[in-house]
Amino acid sequence: MTLLDDITLHVNAGESVAITGPSGSGKSTLLGLLAGLDVPSRGEIRLGGTAFSSLDEDARAARRGELCGFVFQSFHLVQDLTALENVMLPLELQGKPDAESEARRWLTQVGLGERLGHFPTQLSGGEQQRVALARAFVVQPKVLFADEPTGSLDHANGERIAALLFEMNQAAGTALVLVTHDPALAQRCDRQLRLEAGRLHD
Repeated sequence: MTLLDDITLHVNAGESVAITGPSGSGKSTLLGLLAGLDVPSRGEIRLGGTAFSSLDEDARAARRGELCGFVFQSFHLVQDLTALENVMLPLELQGKPDAESEARRWLTQVGLGERLGHFPTQLSGGEQQRVALARAFVVQPKVLFADEPTGSLDHANGERIAALLFEMNQAAGTALVLVTHDPALAQRCDRQLRLEAGRLHD
């Protein structure tokens, strides 16, 4: 079974690209391939000039840690770590010596400077997604992959997260690949592409 077929996609530094399409069209599969979580059966994924998809799993994970940030619909925070520890985690995995100060700075930037010691279960959905944003940007990624980042939030929190996402992304000059069902969110991107029946359309 072919999930994606004859797709060519270039994303430039600092560019934001929205990928829309019906459920089951392959949007999350495409995002997983771009991020090196999966490898294509044919073709090639290049990231930062490297033939990303031809690397082995450990090498892809290391490259992904260096260059990529992620924001998911369901937050994917570590439940037994505090907000501060969640944001410190990717820096600690990279062996960065200033992990705590950097994590504090980013959490303050997203308005959670007073919630550093709270665990995910003590935070609202909007607050958890702000922790996830801080965690994504703390590594200064070259590309940010966002999969329905406002999908599990109410309208007010969704608007706040969207505003923060694009504000932080623009300030950082990060390439953004955004999967969404929300046409208003997609319109905020530089380009909008639609995935249907495994094919990507302008």
